[in-house]
Amino acid sequence: MGRGVAEQIKSAIANLNPQQVREMAERPLAVGLVAATSAGHAAMEDFLAPPEISRGKRFELVQILHRVGDPGAPRWFDLEIWEKGLPCPEEAFCFDPDAPLLTVKEILRRRRDLSLALARRFHPFRKPVMERIIRSVSRENALFSVMAALPNVVPSIFELPWAFGEFASDSAFLTMNQVRMAFLIAAASDHAAGYKEQRAQIASIVGGAFGWRSLARELVGKVPFGGGLIPKAAIAYAGTYVVGLGLERFYRIGYGMTRAERRAAYEEALERGREVVASLLEKARTH
Repeated sequence: MGRGVAEQIKSAIANLNPQQVREMAERPLAVGLVAATSAGHAAMEDFLAPPEISRGKRFELVQILHRVGDPGAPRWFDLEIWEKGLPCPEEAFCFDPDAPLLTVKEILRRRRDLSLALARRFHPFRKPVMERIIRSVSRENALFSVMAALPNVVPSIFELPWAFGEFASDSAFLTMNQVRMAFLIAAASDHAAGYKEQRAQIASIVGGAFGWRSLARELVGKVPFGGGLIPKAAIAYAGTYVVGLGLERFYRIGYGMTRAERRAAYEEALERGREVVASLLEKARTH
């Protein structure tokens, strides 16, 4: 990797603040449970804090889950979950013991601000939050690759978390965003997020940036509108997606993906990336 690109990547990563991620994941939570019977309360509690978790983890969750109206329960909750069949208020969430994951899906749809804190504490939220993080960051990196080739067209249509002009190269943005994803996945997995805590994962991400750059350069440069953008941006999507899957696997079971698993996941993600980029370009053409 050229020295200039390496310096850009180093500078971009230095601008990340893992403390912000930690604060989102560690924010205090109070979850109110409303049921007609003790059995109804128990069903919600067993879903959110299943019996197989450790005693220490269960003790932590007991401080968060409250039966509304019990002595000592808070007067205000970050969210309330009501048993199916009760007149659930509009701002609360209905719990169906026969389809509990629908409750998770609805909470994450309406309360994105709580997603990282919920995933860190409650296992039912962890997988969907991680999937959302991986898809979102992969899409951002694909979009950046399109914007790099069409700077006068795309920025007026799409938005990214950072200003486009702040980054001198694709590699700097893509690498920085993958490191940000590493912070988010670690936090959602109830692991420590930060430069020191994740130095091995960050080193692997930075080391892979050269392969990204070379592969994209082989396929396409800055070409007429849409002509070769799909392969370049699809690589950005697929590579980021596979990095995310590897991180999720590592924090879930303690080791990453095999070479064969990475290859299979990359091929699948590359096809999905082509579809995502084609959709972005179609949206750009119609505006």
